Amino acid sequence: MSHARNNPKITTLLRKTCQHSAVKHPRQSKRVPPTHPSVLAVPSYHRILVKHGLIEKTLSIPDAYKVFLKVGADPEVQKLRRKVERRDKMKRVPALYLATAMALQGMTKPELDALKLRMEKK
Repeated sequence: MSHARNNPKITTLLRKTCQHSAVKHPRQSKRVPPTHPSVLAVPSYHRILVKHGLIEKTLSIPDAYKVFLKVGADPEVQKLRRKVERRDKMKRVPALYLATAMALQGMTKPELDALKLRMEKK
């Protein structure tokens, strides 16, 4: 094996092999999605409402869905959702929650507070 170290072709090949193994591949650097069951067990509409402060995290899933339907039916949210759909050409998005989430994201803190008050009245 000692003659292999003296051979420049084999030494170069060994170095290249070592260098290649040190290269990070793009797939290795991607983040793994969360697999914690409590994160996956909560529907996205529940997380959206909690994120924007419209419901408490402890609200049951059926009750959260009722609130989500009320939020989606709110005229201000519908107006913003239509703006989002036109701007981003999302007319065929099957998930209603995505357009609603984007509409909520476009709302200011006072608008969200006013929405929360409207939801409490209903």
